[in-house]
Formats: sequence, structure tokens, C-alpha cells
Amino acid sequence: MCGIVGAVSKKNIVHVLVEGLRRLEYRGYDSCGFALISEGQLVRARTTARVADLNEQAQTMSGTTGIAHTRWATHGKPDTVNAHPHFSNDLIGLVHNGIIENYEVLRQELMQAGYVFVSQTDTEVIAHLIHQTYSAMPVRDLAKAVQIALPKLHGAFAIGVIAKDAPGVLVGARVGSPLVVAYGKEENFLASDALAVSEHATMMVYLEEGDVAVLTTDQVVITDASGNTQERTKKPVPAQNVAVDLGPYQHYMQKEIFEQPQAIADTLGHAQLAEPSLFGANAVDLKEIDSILILACGTSYYAASTAKYWIEDIAGIATQVEIASEYRYRKTVPNPKALVVVVSQSGETADTLAALRHAQSLGHQKTLAVCNVATSAMVRETSHQFLTHAGTEIGVASTKAFTTQLVGLYLLALTLAKLKNHLTQAQEKQAFNQLRHLPKAIHAVLALEPQIIAWSEAFAQCENALFLGRGLHYPIALEGALKLKEISYIHAEAYPAGELKHGPLALVTEQMPVVTVAPNDALLEKLKSNMQEVKARGGRLYVFADSDTKIVAEEGIHVIRMPEHYGDLSPILHVIPLQLLAYHTACARGTDVDKPRNLAKSVTVE
Repeated sequence: MCGIVGAVSKKNIVHVLVEGLRRLEYRGYDSCGFALISEGQLVRARTTARVADLNEQAQTMSGTTGIAHTRWATHGKPDTVNAHPHFSNDLIGLVHNGIIENYEVLRQELMQAGYVFVSQTDTEVIAHLIHQTYSAMPVRDLAKAVQIALPKLHGAFAIGVIAKDAPGVLVGARVGSPLVVAYGKEENFLASDALAVSEHATMMVYLEEGDVAVLTTDQVVITDASGNTQERTKKPVPAQNVAVDLGPYQHYMQKEIFEQPQAIADTLGHAQLAEPSLFGANAVDLKEIDSILILACGTSYYAASTAKYWIEDIAGIATQVEIASEYRYRKTVPNPKALVVVVSQSGETADTLAALRHAQSLGHQKTLAVCNVATSAMVRETSHQFLTHAGTEIGVASTKAFTTQLVGLYLLALTLAKLKNHLTQAQEKQAFNQLRHLPKAIHAVLALEPQIIAWSEAFAQCENALFLGRGLHYPIALEGALKLKEISYIHAEAYPAGELKHGPLALVTEQMPVVTVAPNDALLEKLKSNMQEVKARGGRLYVFADSDTKIVAEEGIHVIRMPEHYGDLSPILHVIPLQLLAYHTACARGTDVDKPRNLAKSVTVE
């Protein structure tokens, strides 16, 4: 979602701002812009096109203090007038991530005070609010004006602020939305993600809740919500390599689908046994838990839903899975012996973070993050952690982050089973042998791509699709439907196959493709009966079947055979062809695969 970059230097920083925005493109956006203090004036460039277009505008501009932003629209449609940075009376320039919940009240108050609004955003309220205090100061102090404005703002947000009469000063503030300060040589930076400035900075700090940071070329001063100066712990800027070379691939999503064998191998690392140490130094206390609550959103929610089957079946521990954005707004019955697991690719997902904090406020002390970013808020705020090693995922539609989450959650199921004495040494050895073989098995599934491309031509002509799965594979059907929706814009729904006769069967016609996940498990014969219900009504079945299921292609039934049945880990194999089907269908329809409309990679607002 929205991204912030800010810089103050002794040299021209336009290229730093534009390059920083380019590195944040993976988060998703519908407009972008930057502002500079140039020869005593605020100047800016904004566009609803891509960062490459902004770079063309930047060629004739220069300045040593500036802010930049990629916007994902919330308040106000995606157009140039709503794009950041926003100005107040050509004195204050501001960029903003997050949402101001009381912006309407503040807007009315500011309008009564004579302020003129030119956008529909909540962001412009912040700029005018800071201007109101700053312009009235006998001795102007930008940081002080920001500190005075913050308590008046309700919501979760991060801001970067400059003033035309304060060249060489950049102010940042964090209230609920992540913001980092990064240190360079005679230059310092603000960013919502350290990746944006990793090429120019060596050390960084995470601003804490309520922090205000004042950056100049030679120092950074951080004050807390009470106005006291603080020394936040400096850490090396993570060595993050954005793999911009697509190589033989057409899109990042395709590249990331094919990177899954390596991502899973990296996530497994050298793990040979189901040890609590996989989840942190003190994770032996997981033995004391008696239930599990998993909180997640979107794709991560489907990974969590798969994990429920694993944990209850393998470890025998009651597991509840909740959509994070719903959990925090209802009354629940907290259990202090429960383990709360949060699942997120970025570790900054606003709803999941808020749900974690809500659970902690109810007394849940044992918490675990399954996350791809070691430096994220979620990892820092949980008592236990499992880091996936998917690498940077640029495509908005998650692929390798999802499958590595599944690996982490499967390891959790095994570890809990071992702690509860529900896992024999022979079972543990067999499970890890399968895990080690998983990358090779995925390579065999990826080899099915040509057959899936042939199917995608037919799917590209459709506007609706159904996905069916049973048991452990129902969440995989949900994930397959989500992928198709996200990038091809085809309306797709998923159901447990046994639910067909309870309503969805009414949708089945010759125009409705029905994708079926058909592993050779205990529910296979039931699934075959459900398939016949579709066939009898003229539906077109597209079946991903394990090789020994004895499901054969015939009129109305198209079959792609999976290389092997993979037991408990079958969901990880079966999601791969669903990713490829969505990808190639989107390609056939000519959509923007890596940056689908209206979507963002990292959802940092509710």
C-alpha cells in the first residue's frame, strides 16, 4: 500500500526519491509524486501513471530536501489532484500513509478558519493543521508544529513533512503506521520500508509509536510522544536485493511461481527435526498451550485455514482461524493457555497487527508470527517467530510467500505434535523426508505449465468460475479462486464440494468452468460423486488429479495429472497449478498481472 520516501542531503536527491519510489512499486499504487525545496520554493511533480513517468518529469528538477510518495486511493479517487505530496499555502509539503478517522470534523474546522481544500483526501487536513500552528509561531519550529498536530489526529498513520522556509530539515512521525529513519553519509532518510533507501544508507532505526524524528544532513533527533528525546536502537539496513532482472519470465508473478522450490528450500534451511527452537529460543513453552487461535487476512487466511487441518489432525490441538479484521470487533472469550498465531507476508498488515494487539490486551501472552520480514512490527511484537525465506515478492498476488507460510505452519503442527507426544520418531523422519523432497516435487508440477496454458485460453473467455475442494484442499480451492479474481478479474468462488447441492449447483451451466482439486485422499470417492453432479448439469470440469485417482478425461471433463500424491503436504503441490492457471488466464486477457487494479501488496490501512 502507500509508500513514503524522504531525504535530506548536501547533494541533489531527486534520483534518490524516484529510485526509492521505484523500489516501493511492489506495494501497489495508483498515483505517485515528489516535492522538493528548490531555490526557496516548494515544487512538485505528480502523476497517475507509473514511477517511470514521474522520472521523466524529474529530469529538470533539483533540490537537497524532499519527500515522495506512492498512493493507493482511500479518500478521493485516483487522480493527480489527490496524489501526494499535498501542500498548504505553498509553505508546508506533506506525504502520508494511513487513514485519519476524524478528518471530516477537522476539515470543517479548518474551512471555518479560512483554509481552502483542493483535494478530497484526508491527507490535506494534516498539511493545513500543521500549517495553522507553524505559520503562527513567532519562531517557527516545524517539529514542534508536528507534535502539536499529532494529538488532534485520530487514526493510524505515518507522515513526512517539509517547509519551504526550513531547507535542510525533514520531519517524520509515526502513529500506528510503520516508518523508519535511515542514516547515510552527510544525508539521512525517511521511508515506510528500508528497501527504498537501502542503496544509500547503512544503519536504520524503527520509529516507535508516537515518535517524531527531525532529520538534517548531520544528525537525527527523535522525541517520543511526551516530547522527551530518545535514542532508538540502530540496526544495519537489511541487505535486500530487489531482483529486477526478469530473465526468461514475462512477469514477476511468473518468476515468483518458479522460484518456489528454492524459496521452500531456503525456508526449511537446515531443519532436520521438529524442534521448538525453530520458533525462537524460548519456544519450549509451547508445550503448555491447550488451543490455538490463528489470525490472518487474504491469502494468509487461506494458509491459516489449511494449518487448522494439520494442527488438529497431527497435533490434536483445537484450532480456531479468524479473519483478523473481524476478530478485533467482536466479543471473544480469551484463553490464557492459547497460542495466538499471526500470519502475514509483510508483518505490517494493519488489520492483523491490530488483531494481535487486541489479543494481547485480552491477556494472550503466548504469540507467534509467521512472517517473511525479519524486521517487521509483527515479528518485533510477538513472543515467538518463524521467518519464511521467500525473498522479496514483487507481484501483488502472493505465490511464494503463501507456500512458504504453509511450510512454516506445517513445521508448527509437527513441533506441537512432538511436544504433546503425538508424533513418533518414524513419523517425524517421514515428514522431514517429504519436506526435503518437496522442492523436487514442485519442479515436476511446474513442468505442467504447457498443459495449463492450453486451459487458460478457454478460461480467458469466461466471466465466472467455480472452484471445488474437500477437506484439507478446500482452502486451496479458495486460494485458487482468489488468484483468478485478483489478476484476471474473472468472478470466481470456491466451495467445499459437498456444498454443491446446497445452492451453488444452481450456477452450473455449459458456460461455467468448474475447477476441481482432486488428490487421492480419503475423500476422493465423495469428490467423484460431486463431480458427477456437475457433469450431469452440463458443467465443464477442469480437474487437477493425482496420478492414481483413476479420473479420466472424457466429454465435459478435462484432466491434468499431478506427478504424485503427497499426503499431508499435498495442498502445497496442488496450489501451484492453480497459480499458473490464474497467471496464464490473466495474460490471455491482457491484464496488468503484477499490479492488478485497485489492489496493494502491503495493506497498511484498515
